[in-house]
Amino acid sequence: MNATQFEISETLGRLNSLAPGGYALGFHIEFMAPKFVFQTYPKSWLDHYSSNGLIMVDPMVAWGFEHTGTQRWSGLDDSSGVMKMAADHGMKYGVVIATVSGDSRSLGGFSHTEREFTDSEIEDLQSGVVAVHNNTADTAKLDADTVEHLKKMSIMVTHPGS
Repeated sequence: MNATQFEISETLGRLNSLAPGGYALGFHIEFMAPKFVFQTYPKSWLDHYSSNGLIMVDPMVAWGFEHTGTQRWSGLDDSSGVMKMAADHGMKYGVVIATVSGDSRSLGGFSHTEREFTDSEIEDLQSGVVAVHNNTADTAKLDADTVEHLKKMSIMVTHPGS
């Protein structure tokens, strides 16, 4: 594992420890498809979200494409009820984070099961998202081993045991 792979792995691990309810991250989204996806939300939620096509009405996704920075879930317009459904799956509190560099956008949602994230925790989450965004910004400059490692990590994080 090279330095970039190690730094990305370490950052994702830190994000995981900060978000006890899980997270979903999409890096370098083009035409609604991210280059890299990492998800640790509960499988029941991922299955429900996917089978119901909730990405189309997810207020986190809408916010993340219209803004940069951070927003607690409690501050989102949840007219579609996605955040209520997330709460029904144990993800009652959370934050969305969006970052942009050049023409590349990355966004993520982080969940806490017990309480709102503190401002300090949100700053830590945001710095982690920005770090991974920056470290994966130019896949043309990443060596083939790093790109392959990121793809494998995406599968392992999203589908443990794969």
